[in-house]
Amino acid sequence: MSAHIVLTSHPRRDATVPEVRWGAPTPEERGPLVASLTNPAARNVIGSHSGAYAVYRALAVASGALQRDHRPDLTNTAPAEAIGPHPQWADPDKIVSLDPWGHLVSTAFADRIAAGLDVRPTIAITKAHINMPELQAAVTAGRLQPDGAILSPNGDVRVTKAAIDPVWYLPGLAKRFGIKESTLRRNLFEQTAGMFPELVTRNDLKVFLPPIGGMTLYFFGDVAKLGRPETKVACRLHDECNGSDVFGSDICTCRPYLAHGIEVCIEMAQQGGVGLVVYNRKEGRALGEVTKFLVYNARKRQTGGDRAETYFERTECVAGVQDMRFQELTPDVFHWLGITRIDRWASMSNMKHGALTAAGIEVVERVPIPDELIPADARVEMDAKKAAGYFSHYTPDANELAVPKGRGLQE
Repeated sequence: MSAHIVLTSHPRRDATVPEVRWGAPTPEERGPLVASLTNPAARNVIGSHSGAYAVYRALAVASGALQRDHRPDLTNTAPAEAIGPHPQWADPDKIVSLDPWGHLVSTAFADRIAAGLDVRPTIAITKAHINMPELQAAVTAGRLQPDGAILSPNGDVRVTKAAIDPVWYLPGLAKRFGIKESTLRRNLFEQTAGMFPELVTRNDLKVFLPPIGGMTLYFFGDVAKLGRPETKVACRLHDECNGSDVFGSDICTCRPYLAHGIEVCIEMAQQGGVGLVVYNRKEGRALGEVTKFLVYNARKRQTGGDRAETYFERTECVAGVQDMRFQELTPDVFHWLGITRIDRWASMSNMKHGALTAAGIEVVERVPIPDELIPADARVEMDAKKAAGYFSHYTPDANELAVPKGRGLQE
C-alpha cells in the first residue's frame, strides 16, 4: 500500500480517459463512467461506485479483508434479461439520476476493460422467485389464480429484478429542480461536510455517484414487451419502510399497499401485460428511520392523542420539512424502461402522480388501497394523506381529522 495520498480535487487527467457525453445515442459515444480507486488521474466522475456501501468497502480495505486494488471479474454477470435501448436514453433531459447503459458495461466497454480501464456496472439484472404470505392469502381467497408460469399454487411468483445504483448528471439534475448547477454543487459539498471537494473544484466533471441507496425493480411478465405502445403496464412505486415492509409494523400501510400492488402487477402479467414494482431506498420519506421513530414518539405523546390533523406537523417539527423524497427524479426509471403509459397505478401519492404526468407519462387508472387492508393504527396516516390531496374516493372533514385514531405509545 502506498504511503502517499493522492488528492483528486484538482485536474490531473489521464489522456486515455474519455469525455462523458451524457445523452449520446450509443455507449461508445457517451463513454464509460470511470471512478477508479487505484488511479485518480483516470477518473471522469465524482464519487465512488456502490453508493452507501462504499464506506463498508473502505472498512474492508482498512481491516485487511479486501485488497485495495481489487477489480471485479465480470465473467457471466451479463443481464439475465435485455432492457433497451429506448429512444429516451438519447435525450439528456429524460434521464439524469441513473446511467441508462449501466447494465451493459461488461459488453459495451469490454475492450476498454481489457485494456485496464476500471469501468464497473451500476445496474444488475437477474431472475428470482418471490413469495409473500399475502399472495398465498389472495390465492386462497380466489383473487389470484395460479397459472404455473407466473404464479404457482404455493404462492411462488417468477420475477425479473434489477438493482440500480444512483448516477447523477449534475447539469441535468440542476435543470430538473430549476436551480443553478453551481448552487447544487455547493450545497452537495457543504451538506456532506466537504466529503467530495471535486463538486466545487472540478467543474469539468459533470457526473456524480452519490453515497445514497438506489432502487430495486421487480418485473412480472415478459420484460421484452416494455416500450411497446400496445403493452399494458401496472405499477406500484414504493418507498422503503423497513418497519412495515419487513416486520409488519401496523402504524402505516406500506406493506399492505406493497402486497396489494404486487397483486395488481401479477394480474396484469397474467393478462399479457407487464407488472412493475419500483422499490426506492427512501426510508421515512427520505428523512431516515431515526427521524421517523422520533416522530412516532412525538405523535403518540402529544396532547390530544395521535390524530390526522397534526400528522404532517409532527414530522415538520422534528425534521424541518414534511418530506424529502422530491419526486422530480421519479420519471427517470420509467424513461429507462421505455414506458410512456401506465394503465394501472397502485399509488395514492399526488406528488408521484404529478411528477410522472409532468414528464409526459400517462396514468390511465389510479388504484387506491382497499379499505379492508388498512390497519387500525394506520388510519391516522391515511386520513392525513387523503386530506392533503392524496388520491382517494373519500376525503375526511376537519371534525374527523381532529379525532384521535392512533394507539397510545404504551399500547
